[in-house]
Amino acid sequence: MKLFDSHCHLDDKSYSKDIENVIKSAEDNGVVRIMIVGINKKSSQKAVSLAESYTGIFASVGVHPHDASNCTDSALETLRNLAKSSKVKAWGETGLDFNRMYSPKEDQEKWFARQLEIADELNLPVIFHERDSNGRLLDILKENPGNDRKGVVHCFSGNKTELSKYLDLGFYIGITGILTIKTRGAELRGLVPHIPVDRLLIETDAPYLTPAPEKNKTRRNEPAFVKSVFLKLAEVIKEDPGSLADQIWKNTCELFDIEESL
Repeated sequence: MKLFDSHCHLDDKSYSKDIENVIKSAEDNGVVRIMIVGINKKSSQKAVSLAESYTGIFASVGVHPHDASNCTDSALETLRNLAKSSKVKAWGETGLDFNRMYSPKEDQEKWFARQLEIADELNLPVIFHERDSNGRLLDILKENPGNDRKGVVHCFSGNKTELSKYLDLGFYIGITGILTIKTRGAELRGLVPHIPVDRLLIETDAPYLTPAPEKNKTRRNEPAFVKSVFLKLAEVIKEDPGSLADQIWKNTCELFDIEESL
Protein backbone atom coordinates (compact mmCIF):
# COMPACT_ATOMS: atom_id res chain seq x y z
CA MET A 1 0.00 0.00 0.00
CA LYS A 2 1.53 3.30 -1.15
CA LEU A 3 0.47 6.51 0.59
CA PHE A 4 1.12 10.14 -0.37
CA ASP A 5 0.95 12.86 2.29
CA SER A 6 -0.36 15.61 0.03
CA HIS A 7 0.17 18.48 2.47
CA CYS A 8 2.69 18.98 5.26
CA HIS A 9 5.22 21.52 6.49
CA LEU A 10 8.49 19.68 7.00
CA ASP A 11 10.23 23.03 6.66
CA ASP A 12 8.93 23.83 10.17
CA LYS A 13 11.58 24.32 12.85
CA SER A 14 10.09 21.49 14.92
CA TYR A 15 11.78 19.05 12.51
CA SER A 16 15.18 20.71 12.49
CA LYS A 17 16.80 18.10 14.74
CA ASP A 18 15.32 14.87 13.39
CA ILE A 19 14.20 15.39 9.79
CA GLU A 20 15.97 12.22 8.63
CA ASN A 21 14.16 10.11 11.22
CA VAL A 22 10.82 11.70 10.32
CA ILE A 23 11.27 10.85 6.64
CA LYS A 24 12.42 7.31 7.50
CA SER A 25 9.39 6.80 9.75
CA ALA A 26 7.11 7.91 6.93
CA GLU A 27 8.68 5.39 4.55
CA ASP A 28 8.37 2.63 7.17
CA ASN A 29 4.64 3.34 7.30
CA GLY A 30 4.17 3.22 3.53
CA VAL A 31 4.19 7.00 3.09
CA VAL A 32 6.58 7.09 0.18
CA ARG A 33 5.73 10.53 -1.24
CA ILE A 34 5.35 13.84 0.54
CA MET A 35 4.31 17.33 -0.57
CA ILE A 36 5.93 20.11 1.48
CA VAL A 37 3.76 23.20 1.20
CA GLY A 38 5.19 26.71 1.27
CA ILE A 39 3.46 29.51 3.16
CA ASN A 40 5.75 32.49 2.41
CA LYS A 41 9.03 33.25 0.67
CA LYS A 42 11.32 31.81 3.35
CA SER A 43 9.15 28.72 3.89
CA SER A 44 8.90 28.07 0.16
CA GLN A 45 12.65 28.35 -0.30
CA LYS A 46 13.23 25.74 2.41
CA ALA A 47 10.47 23.50 1.02
CA VAL A 48 12.11 23.48 -2.40
CA SER A 49 15.54 22.85 -0.90
CA LEU A 50 14.22 19.83 1.02
CA ALA A 51 12.37 18.50 -2.02
CA GLU A 52 15.53 18.71 -4.11
CA SER A 53 17.37 16.69 -1.46
CA TYR A 54 15.05 13.66 -1.36
CA THR A 55 13.64 11.45 -4.11
CA GLY A 56 10.07 11.10 -2.85
CA ILE A 57 9.56 14.66 -1.69
CA PHE A 58 7.99 17.48 -3.70
CA ALA A 59 7.22 21.12 -2.95
CA SER A 60 4.76 23.91 -3.54
CA VAL A 61 5.42 27.64 -3.30
CA GLY A 62 3.01 30.34 -2.22
CA VAL A 63 1.88 32.90 0.32
CA HIS A 64 -0.58 31.84 3.01
CA PRO A 65 -3.43 34.26 3.84
CA HIS A 66 -1.91 34.76 7.31
CA ASP A 67 1.16 36.20 5.57
CA ALA A 68 -0.72 38.29 3.00
CA SER A 69 0.01 41.62 4.71
CA ASN A 70 3.73 41.00 4.11
CA CYS A 71 3.35 39.89 0.50
CA THR A 72 4.91 41.94 -2.31
CA ASP A 73 5.31 41.66 -6.06
CA SER A 74 9.01 41.08 -5.43
CA ALA A 75 8.27 38.13 -3.13
CA LEU A 76 5.96 36.59 -5.73
CA GLU A 77 8.65 37.01 -8.37
CA THR A 78 11.02 35.05 -6.12
CA LEU A 79 8.40 32.32 -5.81
CA ARG A 80 7.88 32.32 -9.56
CA ASN A 81 11.60 31.68 -10.01
CA LEU A 82 11.55 28.93 -7.37
CA ALA A 83 8.73 27.28 -9.32
CA LYS A 84 11.19 26.59 -12.15
CA SER A 85 12.51 23.67 -10.09
CA SER A 86 11.35 20.31 -11.41
CA LYS A 87 10.39 19.43 -7.82
CA VAL A 88 7.79 22.23 -7.57
CA LYS A 89 4.43 20.71 -8.46
CA ALA A 90 1.89 23.20 -7.09
CA TRP A 91 1.22 26.78 -6.04
CA GLY A 92 0.08 27.48 -2.50
CA GLU A 93 -1.07 27.33 0.00
CA THR A 94 -3.04 30.46 -0.73
CA GLY A 95 -6.57 31.57 -0.11
CA LEU A 96 -8.59 33.29 2.60
CA ASP A 97 -8.70 32.94 6.37
CA PHE A 98 -11.25 35.19 8.06
CA ASN A 99 -11.01 33.29 11.34
CA ARG A 100 -7.82 34.55 12.94
CA MET A 101 -7.43 37.61 10.71
CA TYR A 102 -3.63 37.78 10.86
CA SER A 103 -3.87 39.86 7.66
CA PRO A 104 -6.61 42.33 6.64
CA LYS A 105 -9.30 41.04 4.28
CA GLU A 106 -8.28 43.42 1.51
CA ASP A 107 -4.69 42.16 1.60
CA GLN A 108 -5.79 38.53 1.62
CA GLU A 109 -8.12 39.05 -1.33
CA LYS A 110 -5.64 41.08 -3.37
CA TRP A 111 -2.76 38.62 -3.08
CA PHE A 112 -4.97 35.57 -3.44
CA ALA A 113 -6.24 36.87 -6.79
CA ARG A 114 -2.68 37.69 -7.88
CA GLN A 115 -1.45 34.21 -6.97
CA LEU A 116 -4.30 32.60 -8.91
CA GLU A 117 -3.11 34.54 -11.94
CA ILE A 118 0.49 33.37 -11.53
CA ALA A 119 -0.50 29.75 -10.93
CA ASP A 120 -2.57 29.82 -14.10
CA GLU A 121 0.33 31.33 -16.05
CA LEU A 122 2.63 28.57 -14.81
CA ASN A 123 -0.02 25.88 -15.30
CA LEU A 124 0.35 24.74 -11.68
CA PRO A 125 -2.47 23.31 -9.56
CA VAL A 126 -3.47 25.45 -6.58
CA ILE A 127 -3.50 24.38 -2.94
CA PHE A 128 -6.37 26.36 -1.43
CA HIS A 129 -6.65 27.45 2.20
CA GLU A 130 -10.17 28.45 3.23
CA ARG A 131 -11.48 29.19 6.68
CA ASP A 132 -14.63 31.13 7.55
CA SER A 133 -14.62 33.15 4.32
CA ASN A 134 -18.41 32.74 4.04
CA GLY A 135 -18.32 32.11 0.31
CA ARG A 136 -15.87 34.90 -0.50
CA LEU A 137 -13.20 32.47 -1.72
CA LEU A 138 -15.70 31.01 -4.18
CA ASP A 139 -16.63 34.54 -5.28
CA ILE A 140 -13.01 35.37 -6.05
CA LEU A 141 -12.62 32.15 -8.00
CA LYS A 142 -15.61 33.16 -10.13
CA GLU A 143 -14.19 36.67 -10.58
CA ASN A 144 -10.86 35.18 -11.66
CA PRO A 145 -11.74 32.18 -13.84
CA GLY A 146 -8.92 29.96 -15.04
CA ASN A 147 -8.77 27.66 -18.02
CA ASP A 148 -8.84 24.09 -16.72
CA ARG A 149 -7.59 25.24 -13.31
CA LYS A 150 -6.79 22.31 -11.04
CA GLY A 151 -6.59 22.42 -7.27
CA VAL A 152 -7.24 20.92 -3.88
CA VAL A 153 -9.20 22.42 -1.00
CA HIS A 154 -6.73 21.75 1.78
CA CYS A 155 -8.10 20.64 5.16
CA PHE A 156 -11.71 20.90 4.04
CA SER A 157 -13.87 22.35 6.83
CA GLY A 158 -16.88 23.70 4.94
CA ASN A 159 -20.50 22.66 4.65
CA LYS A 160 -22.28 20.45 2.13
CA THR A 161 -23.18 23.37 -0.15
CA GLU A 162 -19.58 24.56 -0.29
CA LEU A 163 -18.40 21.00 -0.89
CA SER A 164 -20.73 20.68 -3.88
CA LYS A 165 -19.44 23.94 -5.34
CA TYR A 166 -15.81 22.87 -4.99
CA LEU A 167 -16.59 19.55 -6.63
CA ASP A 168 -18.44 21.35 -9.45
CA LEU A 169 -15.24 23.33 -10.06
CA GLY A 170 -13.37 20.04 -10.45
CA PHE A 171 -11.30 20.41 -7.29
CA TYR A 172 -9.97 17.66 -5.06
CA ILE A 173 -10.75 17.64 -1.34
CA GLY A 174 -7.98 17.22 1.24
CA ILE A 175 -8.83 15.23 4.36
CA THR A 176 -6.77 15.70 7.53
CA GLY A 177 -6.55 14.13 10.97
CA ILE A 178 -9.63 16.11 12.03
CA LEU A 179 -11.55 13.16 10.56
CA THR A 180 -10.23 10.96 13.39
CA ILE A 181 -11.20 13.26 16.27
CA LYS A 182 -14.38 12.14 18.01
CA THR A 183 -16.20 15.45 18.54
CA ARG A 184 -14.40 17.88 16.25
CA GLY A 185 -14.51 15.49 13.31
CA ALA A 186 -18.19 14.51 13.53
CA GLU A 187 -19.40 16.91 10.84
CA LEU A 188 -16.56 15.98 8.50
CA ARG A 189 -17.29 12.28 8.94
CA GLY A 190 -20.85 13.03 7.84
CA LEU A 191 -19.68 14.80 4.69
CA VAL A 192 -16.89 12.58 3.35
CA PRO A 193 -19.28 9.92 1.99
CA HIS A 194 -20.54 12.63 -0.39
CA ILE A 195 -17.08 13.06 -1.93
CA PRO A 196 -16.41 10.88 -4.98
CA VAL A 197 -13.43 8.62 -4.32
CA ASP A 198 -11.66 10.02 -7.38
CA ARG A 199 -11.60 13.46 -5.71
CA LEU A 200 -10.14 12.47 -2.35
CA LEU A 201 -6.66 13.31 -1.07
CA ILE A 202 -5.19 12.58 2.35
CA GLU A 203 -2.90 14.92 4.26
CA THR A 204 -1.42 15.60 7.66
CA ASP A 205 -0.82 19.38 7.67
CA ALA A 206 2.07 18.35 9.94
CA PRO A 207 3.23 19.51 12.42
CA TYR A 208 -0.40 20.50 13.07
CA LEU A 209 -3.66 18.48 13.36
CA THR A 210 -2.20 15.28 14.80
CA PRO A 211 -4.71 12.45 14.27
CA ALA A 212 -5.92 9.86 16.74
CA PRO A 213 -4.51 7.69 18.11
CA GLU A 214 -1.13 9.44 17.78
CA LYS A 215 -2.41 12.65 19.37
CA ASN A 216 -2.65 10.80 22.67
CA LYS A 217 1.11 10.25 22.60
CA THR A 218 2.62 13.26 20.85
CA ARG A 219 1.69 16.81 20.01
CA ARG A 220 3.77 17.06 16.83
CA ASN A 221 2.21 15.57 13.72
CA GLU A 222 4.35 14.01 10.98
CA PRO A 223 3.83 12.43 7.54
CA ALA A 224 3.87 8.85 8.89
CA PHE A 225 0.60 9.60 10.68
CA VAL A 226 -1.29 10.13 7.42
CA LYS A 227 -1.81 6.38 7.59
CA SER A 228 -4.22 6.92 10.49
CA VAL A 229 -6.14 9.49 8.45
CA PHE A 230 -6.33 7.03 5.57
CA LEU A 231 -7.53 4.10 7.69
CA LYS A 232 -10.27 6.20 9.30
CA LEU A 233 -11.33 7.45 5.87
CA ALA A 234 -11.61 3.90 4.54
CA GLU A 235 -13.70 2.98 7.58
CA VAL A 236 -16.03 5.97 7.29
CA ILE A 237 -16.76 5.60 3.58
CA LYS A 238 -16.77 1.80 3.78
CA GLU A 239 -14.15 1.25 1.07
CA ASP A 240 -11.61 -1.56 0.81
CA PRO A 241 -8.32 -0.06 2.07
CA GLY A 242 -6.28 -1.59 -0.77
CA SER A 243 -8.40 -0.24 -3.60
CA LEU A 244 -8.89 3.10 -1.83
CA ALA A 245 -5.14 3.50 -1.37
CA ASP A 246 -4.62 2.88 -5.09
CA GLN A 247 -7.29 5.43 -6.00
CA ILE A 248 -5.97 8.17 -3.70
CA TRP A 249 -2.42 7.56 -4.95
CA LYS A 250 -3.69 8.00 -8.50
CA ASN A 251 -5.64 11.14 -7.55
CA THR A 252 -2.63 12.77 -5.92
CA CYS A 253 -0.24 11.97 -8.74
CA GLU A 254 -2.73 13.23 -11.33
CA LEU A 255 -3.27 16.52 -9.49
CA PHE A 256 0.43 17.22 -9.08
CA ASP A 257 1.40 15.80 -12.48
CA ILE A 258 3.75 13.21 -10.98
CA GLU A 259 4.46 9.81 -12.50
CA GLU A 260 2.46 7.16 -10.63
CA SER A 261 5.15 4.49 -10.71
CA LEU A 262 7.95 4.71 -8.17
